[in-house]
Amino acid sequence: MEKKSFNIISKFGLHAKPATSLVDEANKYDSDIFLSFEGIKINLKSIMGLMSLGVPSNSVVEIIVIGPDEQVAMKAIVNFFVSNDIAKSL
Repeated sequence: MEKKSFNIISKFGLHAKPATSLVDEANKYDSDIFLSFEGIKINLKSIMGLMSLGVPSNSVVEIIVIGPDEQVAMKAIVNFFVSNDIAKSL
């Protein structure tokens, strides 16, 4: 299991466009990938689940990856957040 916390730095939070791209990225991997925000854990492969959270700027989220390609998947999620100026690792 890989687990990492992030601070959302995008002034728009996790709005529709980056959320869709993040879900697309998560769906590339066989591992189960979850995002936890304020005690609610959703499947990161579900756009409806992610959008239902309404994650605003300056929030802390946790990514949890469990499965056969968890290290590669976590690295890709970190890279996605950083390269798109959405979040930084804590």
